[in-house]
Amino acid sequence: MAGMIPRQFIDDLLARADIVELIDSRVPLKKAGKNYQACCPFHTEKSPSFSVSQDKQFYHCFGCGEHGNAISFLMEFDRLEFPDAVEELASHYNMDVPREQNTRSPAQQKQDQKAYIQKQDDYELMAQISRFFQQQLKVAADKDVAINYLKGRGLSGEIVKRFGIGYISDAWDGMMKVFGRTGQINQQLVDLGMAIQGDKNKPYDRFRGRIQFPIRDKRGRVIGFGGRVLSDGTPKYLNSPETRIYHKGQELYGLFEAKQAIKQLTRLVVVEGYMDVVALAQHGVDYAVASLGTATTPEQLQTLFRTVKEVICCYDGDRAGRDAAWRAMDNALPLIQDGYSLKFVFLPDGEDPDSMIREKGQAAFEEILDNATPLSEFLLSNLSEQTDLRTNEGTSKLIELFQPYLNKLPESFLKQSIITSIANKFARGSEKRLEELRRIYSKDEKTKRIAKTKITPVRLAIALLLEHPHIVETLPDPAILKELQMPGIPLLNTLLELCKQNPKVNSAQLIEHFRGQEAGKQLTKLMCLEHHVEAENAESMFLDLIENFLNVFIEQRTEQLLEKERNVGLTLTEKQELHGLLSA
Repeated sequence: MAGMIPRQFIDDLLARADIVELIDSRVPLKKAGKNYQACCPFHTEKSPSFSVSQDKQFYHCFGCGEHGNAISFLMEFDRLEFPDAVEELASHYNMDVPREQNTRSPAQQKQDQKAYIQKQDDYELMAQISRFFQQQLKVAADKDVAINYLKGRGLSGEIVKRFGIGYISDAWDGMMKVFGRTGQINQQLVDLGMAIQGDKNKPYDRFRGRIQFPIRDKRGRVIGFGGRVLSDGTPKYLNSPETRIYHKGQELYGLFEAKQAIKQLTRLVVVEGYMDVVALAQHGVDYAVASLGTATTPEQLQTLFRTVKEVICCYDGDRAGRDAAWRAMDNALPLIQDGYSLKFVFLPDGEDPDSMIREKGQAAFEEILDNATPLSEFLLSNLSEQTDLRTNEGTSKLIELFQPYLNKLPESFLKQSIITSIANKFARGSEKRLEELRRIYSKDEKTKRIAKTKITPVRLAIALLLEHPHIVETLPDPAILKELQMPGIPLLNTLLELCKQNPKVNSAQLIEHFRGQEAGKQLTKLMCLEHHVEAENAESMFLDLIENFLNVFIEQRTEQLLEKERNVGLTLTEKQELHGLLSA
């Protein structure tokens, strides 16, 4: 049933999760004292400032300020919504995510439930259609046409199965006859791009007479299709339109299959078509992806660089291929940092990765990839063609042309190398000119640092409690500060109550409890507070702070009672209380 994910389940999930293992699987970590560190995956930096604490189950970047627990990391790194991040983390530990009714109004709950069920139904329906297309490759009356085509392209049954390739005959309603039973499901098929609304409100198949390539998301769910025509029809390739579960600018065909084939990917090659990806895999190059008929987008490039450090764009050598490469390079510039590379391969006229690897084999094709053109050379070559470098005017123009592209590059060794190369080649190696170019091209950026939070007694108490929730056990009564009037005390009281209710709660669970609340932002800052209190001293320091708070309360209460006595007088009970306070 759709609804809120139970708080208890989230606590259990975070108790089981190991944030170091999770982050290390995406961003290699190195031990640094009791914590782990790496260069931050969320901003460009030369030296590591991204710290992961196994004790706290918490990460924090001292450069850009990103921080959070395992769920937060998945949301930021994999660009997932909260429920999807919980699902992703739970699947890693083979846990099923339960749902419960929430406190929203009945109408809102019904809407939530409908949206959740709809999404699950969408994925299930697309999976069923994918299985149907695969089955048609075995049973359709004209299956031999499709089989002979695939064999003619050199594909084995194993590769066809691995990529889930299927077939649909050239009929207006081959799929609709099987799946289009009611008006509701007909509309769902139209919404998912599998059918087109025809005359008299009668939908018909979008894909007809085509080899079908299922497009999977990062979790392996079928979200769309690419269909390759077998006749002389047009277009040669027909792709699913944008739908509520398929956004082509954010997905990469073949990425899921590449991750399944190679557990530790080191590079990815971006090609133009589905068949290129499949043909390369057939010949042992299992790390190819396609950008789904679009210029490689910033979102796709971000996904690529979060997966590997080396990306090679392999395009046709014609004008269209070079234009696609230029757009990919332009989109990639803000993402390039030291240790990461974008390279380019342009194939001869009439060749594509499919034909080339079939003709020359895996070794020869990978040798071409090994000698790919680095981004810096590609950029320099293209801009040099736009001016006459034999003249001073041409050289000045080239330097001007470089500026918008180098300004997009983060500060890095690569950027400084390009600037030096320009000076040496086109400014006669002048040291003065080199410094001028560095001034022109280098952005005046200072790494953002977290504003140091002033350490007050309450903030220190909260920080210590976040790091060491077990110290609440030393308090005789967690409610002893309920009456104290002091900024931050209500939040401290809430934390004390949470820790008392769950003695085994950890730091990540405490922070998660406040997700989406203003208090959550305050707590994440305090989690990173540099208080320099050693772990062995945390309990005694915390108790000293609580004692100081109680003394403040005594002073406050005494003053209140004395003020009341001067103005209106005290009751017998209040007089006894005041006597006790003054005698303490």
